[in-house]
Amino acid sequence: MFFASLRPVLPTRIIFTPRRFSDFVRIVEVGPRDGLQNEKTLLPASTKIAFINKLSHTGLKTIEATSFVSPKWIPQMQDSSEVFSSITKAPGVSYPVLVPNLKGLDSAIASGAKEIAVFGAVSETFTMRNINCSIAESIKRLGEVIKKSLEHGIRVRGYVSCIAGCPYEGNTKPSMVARVSASMLEAGCYEISLGDTIGVGTPRTIVNVLNEVKSASSSGDLTQFALHCHNTYGQALANIFAGLDLGVRVFDSSVGGLGGCPYAPGASGNVPTEDLLYLLHGEGLETGVDLEKIMEIGVWISKELGRENQSKVGVALASRKRTERSSG
Repeated sequence: MFFASLRPVLPTRIIFTPRRFSDFVRIVEVGPRDGLQNEKTLLPASTKIAFINKLSHTGLKTIEATSFVSPKWIPQMQDSSEVFSSITKAPGVSYPVLVPNLKGLDSAIASGAKEIAVFGAVSETFTMRNINCSIAESIKRLGEVIKKSLEHGIRVRGYVSCIAGCPYEGNTKPSMVARVSASMLEAGCYEISLGDTIGVGTPRTIVNVLNEVKSASSSGDLTQFALHCHNTYGQALANIFAGLDLGVRVFDSSVGGLGGCPYAPGASGNVPTEDLLYLLHGEGLETGVDLEKIMEIGVWISKELGRENQSKVGVALASRKRTERSSG
């Protein structure tokens, strides 16, 4: 049984130590892509464009805009070329797009993309069901996409999925996370985002993974790694805190907690950007991102989608703001 196979892995104790790393944290906003791709409501291109343009004025430096995938599999992204070509690209902000293969890369190049994201996984079953090939074949395909991207002067960020568990195989091995990460770094990715795709990780699990992947980096530290935590079991912020303690300074998040994974049944959304900001700012860390503006966008996009805002902080701040207006 799947749940029976997801027993906690217990070899490492977590001991939080005084801060010894940079006080600046970069947030990668994935709402427009990873957030929207698993929402049932299909938004018009104009709303997606407005969404990204609003995010561009919050202080975010990286906003994952869309993905160039087959609309047969991800209908929410069928207008990717229109959206990417129409957004107002703010100075100093990067707008990476996800591409699964060379065909998607060609579309991204034609649309003027300057940065792309590619993805792999550490589970054979997940990889087969996701992109219909083995892990080894997926790495080979990624290498071709990365090579062509770099030839066109396009930066490449890599995703590694299922770092803590797979919906089909149960627990995954940190050593495999390190192997796949090392292959993607060697191929030319400047950064690897480690994804707890179905949100089953706990801080101890994340620490085990991060300690293992250090070996995949030429620098021997975590400066080339980010964390992408889903909140299915309510562990996302705890896992992020564990990553902070080990030196991770890049985190993916989604305003309003939008999203999930269409290939992982039952997986809930990403960690809400509002909740992440509240944690980071409360810890005295710098992000350059305006929490109030993010909160307002989270309220707006949730209404556009006709769904509840998944951000605890966003809901609380919006409620407090309404109370202040009515009492003022």
